Amino acid sequence: MGKYIIEGGYSLSGEIKVQGSKNAVLPLLAATVLNEGKTYFHNCPKILDVYNMLNILTSIGCTIEWDGDVLIIDSSDITTHIIPEKYVQMMRSSIILLGSVLGRLKTVKISFPGGCSIGTRPIDLHLKALKQMNVDIKDRHGFIECSTNEIIGNKVSLDYPSVGATENIMLTAVLSEGITTINNAAKEPEIVELQEFLCEMGAKIEGAGTDTITIKGVNKLKSVEYRIMPDRIVAGTYMCAVAAAGGEVLLKDVCKEHLNSTITKINEMGCFTKEFEDSILIKAPERLKSLDLIRTQPYPGFPTDMQAQLMSCLVTADGTSIIAETIFESRYKHVAELVRMGADIIIDGRIAVLKGVNRLNGAEVFAEDLRGGAALVLAGLGAEGKTIVNNASHILRGYENLEKDLSLLGAKIKYSSD
Repeated sequence: MGKYIIEGGYSLSGEIKVQGSKNAVLPLLAATVLNEGKTYFHNCPKILDVYNMLNILTSIGCTIEWDGDVLIIDSSDITTHIIPEKYVQMMRSSIILLGSVLGRLKTVKISFPGGCSIGTRPIDLHLKALKQMNVDIKDRHGFIECSTNEIIGNKVSLDYPSVGATENIMLTAVLSEGITTINNAAKEPEIVELQEFLCEMGAKIEGAGTDTITIKGVNKLKSVEYRIMPDRIVAGTYMCAVAAAGGEVLLKDVCKEHLNSTITKINEMGCFTKEFEDSILIKAPERLKSLDLIRTQPYPGFPTDMQAQLMSCLVTADGTSIIAETIFESRYKHVAELVRMGADIIIDGRIAVLKGVNRLNGAEVFAEDLRGGAALVLAGLGAEGKTIVNNASHILRGYENLEKDLSLLGAKIKYSSD
């Protein structure tokens, strides 16, 4: 499972480039199934989730090739509609293949997804929408089987602005007959990225980033070359790393518009930030300030994917902070490990009350999920002594060069596969 070994107490300085977006690239990889040609990706992060998705694409007939840092996918010949269960169980986001394979072949068989256990993420919103688009759905022994003679566009209203459901509906509708309208659609930047990518391939979609997305079905897509946007969660993680460890760092290749809610909280904690065209400078104060209330919300609110990392900063802030996790009910699994390091945290349902302590102490801790694992690494950077973060495979799902990037900034951190 691997582990990170961190010697805390070293401030960070220098500059690093932010990797391509994990949450954007996975639906884009799924979308290549719709294209009966080649796709060339630039800035694709080399992370575990990407490799798992590429394994799935290979298993259904795609050809994968790396030419330096360029990822080339040839989806001319899709040989099966069955998604291998072993890969689906590795990550929940694999459910996004439901829409793309169905859109291409008009049939798909996929198991219910696995991945980080941060709470129930039911796919009933996905399936309810597909039924409205003339898709027959059967649930058999843990597998979802979808089939249709023709995908027909329809008006779909989501009960909740689910990112995954929005993406699956978009992918299903691209090659459909007629027009599909998604009401109460998710507004995340990754939705906009998916629209832009699909439109580059020849799809007709508009409205991404708003409540309403409209997809007009087309007959065929074309080959495309595309550069993946920077990862806003990785950028936010590195900002929190500076806040937790101290120092001054320039983050390059970022989209600052995607980081507004995170930057706001970073500034409220007393950090200094300066925004440039595609970079952000962050400087930490001697001690962070507490925050009265942080509530996770769908975009453009504060992202649930940044909750754990921000908590690693606030546990040593001056005063008491409150976090309300409104998205996932089981996203406090890192709390017990932070307490092991000396944090003072009380959990009451979805509310976390943090009383700032002067300093954390290094300890051996265990990552239970991707973002919680990253938060433990950040805690180790600011702690006194040695911290060992076990189960590092969770973190490798979303961070390409975490230990290398932090080492470049002066952190004492190494990865061990033992």
